[in-house]
Amino acid sequence: MNTNKSKQLFEEAKKIIPGGVNSPVRAFKSVGSNPLFIKRGEGSKIYDVDGNEFIEYIGSWGPHLFGHNPPFIKNALLKAIENGTSFGAPTELEVKMAKLIIDLVPSVEMIRMVNSGTEATMSAVRTARGYTGKEKFIKFEGCYHGHADYFLIKAGSGALTLGISTSPGVTKGNAADTLLADYNNIESVKRLVKANKNEIAAVIIEPVAGNMGVVRAENKFLRELRQICDEEKIVLIFDEVMTGFRLSQQGAQGVYKIKPDMVTFGKIIGGGLPVGAFGGKKAIMETVAPAGPVYQAGTLSGNPLAMAAGYAALTHLKDHPEVYDELEKKSAYLENGFKENMNKLNKNFALNRVGSMLTLFFYEGNVNSFQTAVKSDTTLFGKYFHEMLTRGIYLAPAQFEAIFISTAHTTKDLDKTIKANFESLQKII
Repeated sequence: MNTNKSKQLFEEAKKIIPGGVNSPVRAFKSVGSNPLFIKRGEGSKIYDVDGNEFIEYIGSWGPHLFGHNPPFIKNALLKAIENGTSFGAPTELEVKMAKLIIDLVPSVEMIRMVNSGTEATMSAVRTARGYTGKEKFIKFEGCYHGHADYFLIKAGSGALTLGISTSPGVTKGNAADTLLADYNNIESVKRLVKANKNEIAAVIIEPVAGNMGVVRAENKFLRELRQICDEEKIVLIFDEVMTGFRLSQQGAQGVYKIKPDMVTFGKIIGGGLPVGAFGGKKAIMETVAPAGPVYQAGTLSGNPLAMAAGYAALTHLKDHPEVYDELEKKSAYLENGFKENMNKLNKNFALNRVGSMLTLFFYEGNVNSFQTAVKSDTTLFGKYFHEMLTRGIYLAPAQFEAIFISTAHTTKDLDKTIKANFESLQKII
């Protein structure tokens, strides 16, 4: 596989961009190599600057439910760009988008558009603090909610991959307001609530974690968490930046049948463009400026290009609910193929899947928490990653991330992936 141009670009980039990349996990650091520079994507495939073709399972880290560059989203963007790229003023499409999301997601009574998942989560916590008049909040070890200061405490995603638990630059004051609980351990939540009585504004959680690898919250755990928040008047926030509209039209809350008080979304509501949103109960959301005193603003919030792409994507999902049946069938097919391969090789690595999100952990045991996820053999994963890459399969370059399946992945793609999985495992084991 020729990667000369990618290597050249990376050397050039390192001189002018920190680490040569604009987001850490892209650097391939945890798999011990240099990143590939991507030129274009179409359907289930991506193509790098050296002309290599890959079946790709990152999908811009989740939002590409329909694969890369689907015509109906591209056409919506081309139509929108004729009218302008940004106004910093209200547009009709923002109202239509808000109505559509409220119609699809039962927990959302009002919603505010922002520009990223990080902005959505930090704004949701700020709003919860303003609404309750309390300052502390609970997050869970291994859950990643973006790179706002108070989230970078035992975080997942790139922070976990690169071994950064608490980033330099995060103040002790921020850290003190962040209370850390154990995922799927309700007793750890109860201890924190008892020790910080009437001081906790919010609990934020990925109901299906995708940033320490795919780890599903247990139903009983989430139900008890909902009950505690009700009893203690704590705002329950579901971070659905990754799961929103991917697992169902209602996201993870539709799978669990549990309504949070607030929910955050990411670029999936922009058809893959830079966008986010936070929403929830009307009484909470009406505290956000200019309706209330909790300040939040953004010149590009509700950007017409992102709204056009997002409206096309969500309308397609509303009109074609069978998309989720298709995603489930394809994802189960891939999961079963991986399991058969492991049976043939007499291996029992953990394979976690929820809907169209999947992670193969190089650990022979149940992975249901941060503590078990980090037992994975990351060195072995690095070898596996490169074996898959040489066979034309592009996975996330980190053990603690998800495989995302799209409707664009064909049976031929999945069969090639399953074959590559067997050959790669056989070689590294």
